[in-house]
Amino acid sequence: MRKKYAVFFIVWFFNFAFSQKEITVTGIVIDARTQNPLENVVVTIQNTAVMQLTSKTGKFELHIFPKKEQLLLLRSQGYKDFLLKVQSNAGQNIDLGILQLEDTYSDEVPAALITLSDSDFSDDNSSSEMTSGLLQSSKDAFMLASAFNWGQARFRIRGLDSENGTMMLNGMAMNKIYDGRPQWSNWGGLNNVLRNQEFSVGAAASNYTFGGILGTQQIFTRASLYRKGTSLTFSGSNTTYTWRGIGTYASGMNASGWAYAISAGKRWADEGYFEGTNFNADSFFLSVEKKLNNKHSVNFTGFYTPNSRGKNSANTNEVTGLMNEKYNSYWGFQNGEKRNARVKNVEEPLFMLNHYFKIDDKTNLNSAIMYQFGKVGNSNIDYQNAESPDPVYYKKLPSYFSSLYAKDQGEFSGEFTPDYENADKNKIALLVNPQIDWNKMYFANQKVGPNGFEPSQSHYVLYEDRTDDQTFAVSSNLNTQLSSNISFDGGFTFKKLKSHNFQYLLDLLGGEYFEDIDPFYKGNLSQSDLQNPNRKVKKGDTYGYNFNFLANTLDVFTQFRFTYNKTEFFLAQSYSVSDYQREGLYQNGLYPTTSLGKSENVNFENFGFKGGFTYKVSGKQLLFFNAAHLTRAPSLRNTFSNSRLNNSIVDGIESENITSAEANYVYRSAKLKLRLTAYYTLIKNTSKTSFFYAEGIFDNGAGYDATDAFVSQTLTKLDKKNTGAELSFEYQISSTFKTNLSAAFGNYIYSSNPNVMITNDANMAKDGVQTTFNFGESYLKNYKQPGMPQQAYSFGLEYRDPKFWWLGANINYLAESYIDVSPISRTSQFYINPANGFPFPEATSERGNELLKQEKFNPITLLNLSGGKSWRIRKKYIGLFASVNNVLDLVYKTGGFEQARNANFRALNQDVSSGTPSFGPKYYYGYGRTYFLNLTIGL
Repeated sequence: MRKKYAVFFIVWFFNFAFSQKEITVTGIVIDARTQNPLENVVVTIQNTAVMQLTSKTGKFELHIFPKKEQLLLLRSQGYKDFLLKVQSNAGQNIDLGILQLEDTYSDEVPAALITLSDSDFSDDNSSSEMTSGLLQSSKDAFMLASAFNWGQARFRIRGLDSENGTMMLNGMAMNKIYDGRPQWSNWGGLNNVLRNQEFSVGAAASNYTFGGILGTQQIFTRASLYRKGTSLTFSGSNTTYTWRGIGTYASGMNASGWAYAISAGKRWADEGYFEGTNFNADSFFLSVEKKLNNKHSVNFTGFYTPNSRGKNSANTNEVTGLMNEKYNSYWGFQNGEKRNARVKNVEEPLFMLNHYFKIDDKTNLNSAIMYQFGKVGNSNIDYQNAESPDPVYYKKLPSYFSSLYAKDQGEFSGEFTPDYENADKNKIALLVNPQIDWNKMYFANQKVGPNGFEPSQSHYVLYEDRTDDQTFAVSSNLNTQLSSNISFDGGFTFKKLKSHNFQYLLDLLGGEYFEDIDPFYKGNLSQSDLQNPNRKVKKGDTYGYNFNFLANTLDVFTQFRFTYNKTEFFLAQSYSVSDYQREGLYQNGLYPTTSLGKSENVNFENFGFKGGFTYKVSGKQLLFFNAAHLTRAPSLRNTFSNSRLNNSIVDGIESENITSAEANYVYRSAKLKLRLTAYYTLIKNTSKTSFFYAEGIFDNGAGYDATDAFVSQTLTKLDKKNTGAELSFEYQISSTFKTNLSAAFGNYIYSSNPNVMITNDANMAKDGVQTTFNFGESYLKNYKQPGMPQQAYSFGLEYRDPKFWWLGANINYLAESYIDVSPISRTSQFYINPANGFPFPEATSERGNELLKQEKFNPITLLNLSGGKSWRIRKKYIGLFASVNNVLDLVYKTGGFEQARNANFRALNQDVSSGTPSFGPKYYYGYGRTYFLNLTIGL
């Protein structure tokens, strides 16, 4: 281990001796409209560590090594990026004179348009929000289309989840250790203070981290970078929230070296686009900077964004046909108001302290300490010795009776025996009472006493699956210009996580107590905690499961960049260590010896290498290539097979192996901006754990008592291959008209047959019976990856009037989106009759292929309109933005999944053959016609 560290860190002590003479580049930056000088504009030389802020008079002075041609970048919040070629002749100093920045208010596209459909929040995070831009300085037409036009259909750039991108705040990676993804809810409502960003795409170089293969998004909240002034924002929408208000003030840097920025906002909706989806969110932000001297500054950032969101259900075609695509089974009326049983609550305040050290004109060191804590809760209804409160529980649907078959006749299938009379009764009952009956549950939790109804043992309660995280992190990042041609970036991030996971009782629903047992078992086996048996829990108590995740991670990277007149290239390396452990706080009755206390320590050690090469064909044309190969630790959630009950580690778990490459051609002129990209990604050895109830899953003929069971399913050695091409085209037809064309053509498949392990906890109740079963390979190779369009096309036209108003329209076509298939149905066990252990006689390969063919969703065409107008009144800014998405109000599916309950050929064949499957796939739907209005006032 020590040898590895020594080799890795030797680059930190690498020094050069240079004798080249520096030149000075000076200039003054002003506002293009007001002609006033701009303070604290970030002035950098692209692909170097040279950086400076403009003074109060807008002046800057950079000391650089002379080169034939370099790119100067000016960046400030509220203004368009300004990119300028700088050419030095014979080592002479350069005075650029006055440089004018144009504000972005007139063409501002609110970040609130980057939305997730509620169905995404089972995983909660989506790469559709990772709107990385090209070459770190701008978002091209393709990236904008990906976020604002295709995001509503759950499009993912290159088919990759956000765990493959790195989200950073002031140099600190914000991806969660639990699932590798950013928690987007942590940033909700902070739009106005999160606009200072840098992007890198794919495996391109980043100044701040090694990054992921999707790219890096770096957000800066340094107080001195904010444009001085007050901004008020008022918005209205019919998607997730109905109303939004945000107020922001930035002081700018004063004579004493202090600067601060504050922001507060509110978003709310009694009901969003889908029925019963209430929303309530607040946001508070503070950034304070103290400039100690010309070399040192300290900045504190803190924010708190509590939010609560009612979820919406995925529904079968049967349910949607009886109701509508907005139907949501998770809510019901209580005292005349809609109450959603499944609500996600997030409260995770964050505090960060940064030290900015300008060692010299070419070297900067940014170090940070972060602490984040809080809770994430997902509510649901728990019940004992009572019927399911779900209004679309399968036994309450018409299909339960219309898909009946008689018992098997020996080894052969029984006859089709539908009961249409009871099917009609179920249909009428659903139409009359389509929602959760809260009053019925309250009534069930009471008994008749001397004084009427009084609380008794609760059969129904409302609980929360809670995760209370405490994360401490330290990071440091060094950027230095070693010579006129060579720059170095390096840094490390250490994170320590304690994640408390437990079941929390929110509401007894009129009852007196709830028994902390599993009613499906008896005696000790039913106990959640043998240390405290037969507990009667009440509101505010922990029950069911209770454990900690403990994790430590260290990530280190180094990067060298080499810049010459016609070529540029970079080489980067990374090293990481991840340590995971589970600590059980309950002694579960099913696993008395493996549930309480700490598990084995799981350790992963990983390396990464990437590089890129750029060839400057001309001043307008670029060719660049990037490639990366790395290994990555599995996420914490995929390392333990059943963390709620025991300390078991997934058998055969190992680091993921990732290879990615891309080739790009870029053309940029005053009128035409073009990018063509081809990419290839291979992710190997991924794992995934899921839970479900399966019928006919086990082989009774082999000696197992029950063929039905609630099981956990773990996939290992699942490989994914993503290949494709991207087109970004933007042409300025005239001074007022612009057109753009974007295209994504992808092929995202599973490239292996993963191994399937099934765990049946119920077998712990039987002596000498195994609980874990190896089902062998699931034949998923060449199945399509689900939940996103693999092809997307967008054509747009925009008019911008010299009087500061604009209109835009785009039409989008999205296709090749597939359902999420059930892996267990693709194993050889699927064809085995659980009653005798032999193949089903009616199971032909032709019928099997029909039943297991992956469903492809219909392609969709979405028309979107947008426009805006801005005014300057007495040096104050007023901007109005409006958009209408899916103007034609198209109904379309954004995703879905096969139910795994029919776990063998006969059960699935009978269900499908009935014509009214009881366990058909469940689907999510996209938004219909939606609008967004935004009024911004700059004071």
